[in-house]
Amino acid sequence: MRQMRQGWLAALVGALVVGTPAAATEQLADGIAAQVGSDVVLVSEVMHVARPTETQLKAAGAPAAEIAKVRANALEQLIETRLLARVVKQSELYASDKDIDDTIAGIAKENGLTVEQLKASVTAHDITYKEYRDQIRQEIERRKVVQTMIAARVRITEEDLKEMYAVTFANQPAGGETFHIRQILIVAGPETGRDLKQSCALAGEALKRIRSGTPFEEVAREVSAVAPMDGGDIGWMHADSMAAWMKQPLAGLEPGGVSDVIELPFGCGMMKLVERREWVPVGYEAAKKTLEQQVYEEKLAEEYREWMNQLRKTSFIERRGYFADAASLGGGSLGGEAGGESKAEGTGTP
Repeated sequence: MRQMRQGWLAALVGALVVGTPAAATEQLADGIAAQVGSDVVLVSEVMHVARPTETQLKAAGAPAAEIAKVRANALEQLIETRLLARVVKQSELYASDKDIDDTIAGIAKENGLTVEQLKASVTAHDITYKEYRDQIRQEIERRKVVQTMIAARVRITEEDLKEMYAVTFANQPAGGETFHIRQILIVAGPETGRDLKQSCALAGEALKRIRSGTPFEEVAREVSAVAPMDGGDIGWMHADSMAAWMKQPLAGLEPGGVSDVIELPFGCGMMKLVERREWVPVGYEAAKKTLEQQVYEEKLAEEYREWMNQLRKTSFIERRGYFADAASLGGGSLGGEAGGESKAEGTGTP
């Protein structure tokens, strides 16, 4: 079974569509994508949120409908952010600068970094430090709203825990070995601007640095596409759940050892064996505390979705132009007329 640490880094107005020939790349001029109560969401904000995923999909030759879906989903994220901001303001559940500073300090400590090192790592991954702080602030405020308005609705029964145990541990192995692994992966492909040979050359340079004394974690934070914020830490994996290409390099390693460069169809990299140990099946009582947290988080997420749906229903939300019908964007074309029709939902007033 695999256990992976979860990071925080977690993502963050009428709309005018510039008509272009079908073969050309479509563009959206800035304007209003949606109105949420008295607030607005700009087209440029939607495109900023959608850009990383959209760039990858375009490089992979994704159809227009998939690009539309990404943009529509980005708009819905921003609408939710606006609705939450209104609740935060009404309830005065603001995140202070100290809240944000303390949270960032905690994230840095968890990942074995100083705050300055964390800042450097963040800005190296196509995000400004201000944007990162804004994301942290929004997450803190969202959690305050959840804990204040939703958490009390969650009820956990013994039956819930036993069902979760059956789902989580039903297929656990009876024995064998489990490995704690860190990984560096340098991806190759059109979206990266390098081929497999170049990827492997970069991986070779990274391995030289590690074998010259630079910590694996530091190199992973700088170059790896896998868990860079966690120093390449991909957690514990049981031998039975590993891909075949992972088993052979790990077999000859002692704890602390680093493999040679591994060439894969999609890139090159290496692994570090942090620790290995025998797998001991997890019983219900031993897992109970973890199960309680899993069930709580699932139920809390369900309550949050229901609460957000109700908030949407009682709020004025109007999508404009290109974004007039977010549901149809997933399957429709990217074409459209400038100043398209608007579509409103909810019973609130702007």
